[in-house]
Amino acid sequence: MSSVWIRKGIGLLGIGFFGFILWIIYLANSGGDSVFFDLVRHLPYGDKLGHFCLFGLLTLAANLGTGLRTVLFGRWYLGTTLVSLFVLLEELSQILLPRRTFDLADLAADLAGIVLFTWISKKVAMTGRVSCRQAGG
Repeated sequence: MSSVWIRKGIGLLGIGFFGFILWIIYLANSGGDSVFFDLVRHLPYGDKLGHFCLFGLLTLAANLGTGLRTVLFGRWYLGTTLVSLFVLLEELSQILLPRRTFDLADLAADLAGIVLFTWISKKVAMTGRVSCRQAGG
């Protein structure tokens, strides 16, 4: 299977995973419940672990799905940049929502996941199995 098809497959999985995250956010914002919320409540530090894994894996999928495309003079992965902006907006929006509570520790867990999975993206890039592209090129 060619790397283009693998990248497109990862990109589609990433889009599906992003949809799942949007659904979780919708449930949290509207006061809904889910089996996932029950699981998080029963695990020690489950909420922080969930933030770490959800946004870390989304970062990896976004980076690989965009072919490790870079922006800002080739210094930042496009996927990392997009996920970071989304996370920042989503976490800060909780300040305005009556059913949500802004938690700096959640933002820190998000950031830790984004950083670790960006590092993993860099390791994948070093293998040469996924081509790196600069935005606009």
